[in-house]
Amino acid sequence: MKEQKPIQIFTNSEDNVGVNVIKSPVKLTILEMLRDSDMEFEEIVSNVGKSKSTVSVHLKGLRESGIISYRHHPIDNRKKIFYINSKYIGSVNAVEPNEIKETQADYLIENLIENDAEFSTLLFHTLKSMLIQEGINIDPILQQTGNSIGNSLFEKLYDEDLDIFLENIADFWKTKGLGRVSFEVGQIIKITSYDCFECELLPRTGKPACFLDTGIFEALFTQYFKLPVSVIEIQCYTMGDGRCVFEVEPLPISNY
Repeated sequence: MKEQKPIQIFTNSEDNVGVNVIKSPVKLTILEMLRDSDMEFEEIVSNVGKSKSTVSVHLKGLRESGIISYRHHPIDNRKKIFYINSKYIGSVNAVEPNEIKETQADYLIENLIENDAEFSTLLFHTLKSMLIQEGINIDPILQQTGNSIGNSLFEKLYDEDLDIFLENIADFWKTKGLGRVSFEVGQIIKITSYDCFECELLPRTGKPACFLDTGIFEALFTQYFKLPVSVIEIQCYTMGDGRCVFEVEPLPISNY
């Protein structure tokens, strides 16, 4: 049996109210390709493996929903280059949910309540576990939320001396019960986090889970260096690691 693609959710670009939920396998395939790069019509047809008329109908539907748009080719005005015109905010894996231990009362009592964890940690952990159990991915929203938090925190933590700035971040993390962070500074700044509030007790999914932290670090270092940066989590408790590790580096000039 062919595995069903996760349903994708995009914002409504027309008035920023509501969302567009995409279930069609052909449309999902088109959007997966366009999330990687803009593409010409012929490229899309070739990669989707459907007839030109079928692809044309699906592209028309995506355009009318405001999810994608197109521009004319700079050399050949007869050709159209399609691109995503709205914000991807998450997905839902449409499978029968299986109850996981991280949402059960015994696990919560043993790992959070009896260990005197902050109640806010209990709330966040349980919410994330329930989303995983139900197959709902809101990682883009979490990262955007982290961006907002990081931008708000920047002035409080800022110091022109990078070492002091990093110390301020580490002190804030420890004081607020977010975990213990340390930094290695080079061409890439490596951030190591232990006792991570965001993921330490989440189920082991084999994928990174700290998109809130990623968004916060992205905003803090983008403001500090006054250049866009990339933050990638390369190790995570949910990947079976005993810590979370993030790499921070400037984006290539072509990306901004």
